[in-house]
Amino acid sequence: MDLKILAKKQKYYVVWEGLTPGIYLSWEDCQKQIFGQAAAKYKAFDSMAEAEYASKRKYHEFISKASSKTVVNESKSNILPDSISVDAACSGNPGVMEYQCVETMSKKQIFHQGPFKDGTNNIGEFLGLVHALALLKKHENDHTAIYTDSITAISWVKNKKAKTNLALTKHNAVIFDLIERAESWLKTNTFKNKIIKWNTESWGEIPADFGRK
Repeated sequence: MDLKILAKKQKYYVVWEGLTPGIYLSWEDCQKQIFGQAAAKYKAFDSMAEAEYASKRKYHEFISKASSKTVVNESKSNILPDSISVDAACSGNPGVMEYQCVETMSKKQIFHQGPFKDGTNNIGEFLGLVHALALLKKHENDHTAIYTDSITAISWVKNKKAKTNLALTKHNAVIFDLIERAESWLKTNTFKNKIIKWNTESWGEIPADFGRK
């Protein structure tokens, strides 16, 4: 099937807080600066003049309710076709937790794990992300990207550590075993696959969402 390549309107991304603050000309370059940065502050503008002006001022001046919905809007054409998506669901905190992975475009399920008792959503997001990375590694796939809507999970993967305060109970020993295995995998493996924050504000719920909100 031939894919039509549509011209995209140039956006200019200002990063106030991230790895290297500045102005970036693509969403991909911007993401490299905010990946795993829980306190990242960034915004897209339609012109270089606007971006340059904003970069010299404070972030809070550009995040009013009236303007934030406009600047975070990102076309669905930016979603990478060669990608998979992961998400978790948890009833309670802690509660019954599960996670899954689907093909981003078709929503075809790739794997599903759970339910597990006495878990948390953050742990499910983390385990789902590592499970996806390990699966791609197993198939020698270093090009497919992974979408997640959890900045926390991205941070935990980057640090190779699940910083959870979950208490061990008689019901969740299996979860702690999975966490230990996931952390061990991250410490003994490398990967090239991009991990991308899903833009829920612009694109709606992530394809792997369980639809229980």
